[in-house]
Amino acid sequence: MSYHNPVLLDETVSGLAIKPDGIYVDVTFGGGGHSREILNRLGENGKLFAFDQDADALENKIDDPRFTLIHENFRFAKRFLRFYGASQVDGVLGDFGVSSHQFDVAERGFSTRFDAELDMRMNQKNKLSAYHVVNEYAEEDISRVLLQYGELRSAPKIARTLISVRKEGAIKTTEALKLALKPFLPQNRENKVLAQVYQAIRIEVNQEIEVLKDFLKQTEEIIKPGGRLSLISYHSLEDRLVKRYMRNGLFEGEPEKDMFGNFTVPFKKVGGLIVPGKAEIKENNRARSAKLRIAEKV
Repeated sequence: MSYHNPVLLDETVSGLAIKPDGIYVDVTFGGGGHSREILNRLGENGKLFAFDQDADALENKIDDPRFTLIHENFRFAKRFLRFYGASQVDGVLGDFGVSSHQFDVAERGFSTRFDAELDMRMNQKNKLSAYHVVNEYAEEDISRVLLQYGELRSAPKIARTLISVRKEGAIKTTEALKLALKPFLPQNRENKVLAQVYQAIRIEVNQEIEVLKDFLKQTEEIIKPGGRLSLISYHSLEDRLVKRYMRNGLFEGEPEKDMFGNFTVPFKKVGGLIVPGKAEIKENNRARSAKLRIAEKV
């Protein structure tokens, strides 16, 4: 099974400042590229736990006594780490978004390149799929999803059109969805608009924003003081949450100050924003929108 090269491999793993005997977590295992690099830098007493909710990723499991792969959504990281006796760890790595493998397997319905059933579930056991969002959501809910997660100004009009089209029969495939969206796909921006629509539906199906918020709040308890958080985001909604959380431990507003005007935050930023260079983007197109941020637990 082909999984493409992990994005910002050296930068992301180096951001963890790995101790040979430390305990680390890769919450987005995928093809295991980041995990293998972490294991390369760990000593024989080090430990690595990895999470992935996608059954396909289990085929990439690494045969190493220091490694444990947990087949769960990383929003449950705290619970499962505690179960495995690792309530506190030295560092957590996350590479969010859809894996190259998920994009490349046509029947998963993630890619605009293939005709497939409307699916987009990262966990294939989930009941909610892209089909349900497109065919069963009310007009105002479709509009909300497209506006909030796809940042599409034409969201109300697109929602109205989808409701109208599905009255004639269910929109079952990605090609049928493209056909319904045709009035909103200008020739020079067709792929961009389609990508925004797909992103919005995918985020809704997998509850990606809620999952990310749940996970980030847990890192305060999971990571030891001095431990690191190294996270790659691919769109502005995720990156904004990561940036704000690393800066002040909140997703909105400012932290409360004490009577002396000071406030305590769970993390301090390490370095600035890291993005891939031209060579990496040329080799791995998925890297083009990647943003890496690193923080240390206070």
